[in-house]
Amino acid sequence: MRLQAKRWIWYLLPSQITAQGLSTVIPLYVIFLGGNIGEVAIISALQNGSVAIGSLAWGRIIDRFHAKRSILILSSFSVLLCCIGMYFTNSIYILYGLAIILGFFLVAKSPVTQLLVMESVQKNLWSWLFARTSVIGTIGMLVAMAIGTVGSFNFDIRPYFLICAASSGASMILSTAVKGDGIHLERSSIAHSLHGLRYSISNYHFVFPKALEAYDFRHIITIFRGRISHEIGIFYLASFFFYFGSNIYFTAWTPFLKNQNYSNSDVFLNYMIQTATMLLIFFIAPKIISKFGEERSTIIAYIPRILAVTIPAISLLFMTGVSGFPMTIASACLMVIGFSIFSTSSSVIFFKSIPQGFEGKYLGVNSAVTGLGIFVGSIVTGELTKSLGYVTMFLTASVILVVSLVLFQVYFRYKLSQKKV
Repeated sequence: MRLQAKRWIWYLLPSQITAQGLSTVIPLYVIFLGGNIGEVAIISALQNGSVAIGSLAWGRIIDRFHAKRSILILSSFSVLLCCIGMYFTNSIYILYGLAIILGFFLVAKSPVTQLLVMESVQKNLWSWLFARTSVIGTIGMLVAMAIGTVGSFNFDIRPYFLICAASSGASMILSTAVKGDGIHLERSSIAHSLHGLRYSISNYHFVFPKALEAYDFRHIITIFRGRISHEIGIFYLASFFFYFGSNIYFTAWTPFLKNQNYSNSDVFLNYMIQTATMLLIFFIAPKIISKFGEERSTIIAYIPRILAVTIPAISLLFMTGVSGFPMTIASACLMVIGFSIFSTSSSVIFFKSIPQGFEGKYLGVNSAVTGLGIFVGSIVTGELTKSLGYVTMFLTASVILVVSLVLFQVYFRYKLSQKKV
């Protein structure tokens, strides 16, 4: 009965094969067509901006119509068409447009998945089902990278879009298992669940339970006016710089590997090992947080993250060829280790910091700040690297992460001092 009621969960496997495959193959294809890190950064920024807009739009559509199955099918079909369009185009400018459409429809599954989990089982089983969706999604990512690693030996990068199209088609078929009846939760319910919040931050970043107004950003604005109205404003700024610095690294990573003369197969293998590490740390991160606590774990998470960004900056000349590949693996794996710990511990801290009755507003502002950090990170990456090179770019990213670390320490101290008062 339990397994039958949750057959819909398997659409996540091919869906994540498509999503992760596209996130890797699009930068490779841009480079294949003669583009450089500037074009990769632009396409990343356009897609991330479209994802943020899509998160807001699809959430409202779901609240209005509760048409989860129809949205999943439409999303998969639209992504399938984008994959076919990318296969046939030789123009980077057409890729820009397709990336915008792709980002908008690709994110439609995010609020649907979150609500399906919360509607499918009792509240005390939310954590169990969210964990399984994460594991299934990560396995899908591994499959995507394994296909790319092996396939790159036999064909160029273009046919990989057809593989993504086929997996999106499989996701569309499996989405028909989603039932249209039963209870209907509003997406604002995600803001009231630590499990839903943690899953959202770890997997999608963007959740907008409520429409935002300028007044909702007051806790950030007052900091720039020289006072702190609520410590959550410091948290927002720390998160902004965390995603800002991190996305500089992520946007540059594929062009950097190609710049170091690694093959497409090497790039896929790098991401496959990184994904396997992410799956492993998924089970270890809660134990680390349980031992050290949320605040200390958040600080600890910066150690591998900053190391990951610093390694290519100080070892650039040694990261070419077979001898340099282990260093690229070490850097990539340290990034996901840091993020897995950070996303779990910081989401718990954020959840505890939200005043009762303001969950939707605070989560929306956090998503907006996160989205801005990711968008700015993509834009800055291209311009900075073209002007000053990869070493300066990675060093800049590490400095930005240090700024984020300092802000989190300020946040914890201010929070503690307020409790004493």
